Amino acid sequence: MNWYSAADTPELADFGPVTGLGVTGRGAPGGPAHMAAITALYAVAGPLTELAALPMPVLEGRWWVEDTTRHPLDVPRGEWHWHLFLRLPTTLDPALAEQAREAARPAPSVDAVQLVTFTDGRCVQMTHHGSFAEEPKSLALMDEFMRAHGLRPAGLHHEIYLSGVQESDPADLRTILRQPVRHA
Repeated sequence: MNWYSAADTPELADFGPVTGLGVTGRGAPGGPAHMAAITALYAVAGPLTELAALPMPVLEGRWWVEDTTRHPLDVPRGEWHWHLFLRLPTTLDPALAEQAREAARPAPSVDAVQLVTFTDGRCVQMTHHGSFAEEPKSLALMDEFMRAHGLRPAGLHHEIYLSGVQESDPADLRTILRQPVRHA
């Protein structure tokens, strides 16, 4: 499967390990900590894309909450945890990431940006069209699909932002929603 495509309805997909720049934090999407982390990621990605002659990667986020007594969407957004990610080719020399971090200095928080690898494995995924506030509708479709197929979540909720968050019309936003799963 292509990392950057998903059907408009829930589907199963399998993804192996990916490597890229990552930064972890806590706070509301669009809040000060979240925006500072995005700024730090792109501060390192800019020199890296020049050093390695790469296009600018697409922003991704993996999300979780530590409150197990409530549904994640019922937890205040300020308590959400995230791991922001910019995917890079697996063939990239790791030394280039360090060179890019040094080139990004004195930008704030660049030391928090690390070269990371993770695996989603088997997932239920779909493309969500519209605003982030409307994602619960797509997530409900994914939950229904998981129940119908005897699956349950088994990893961090993953979003791939195919449209820039600066998109002026929320109806034009496209986000791949991906949930790692296992058999119930």
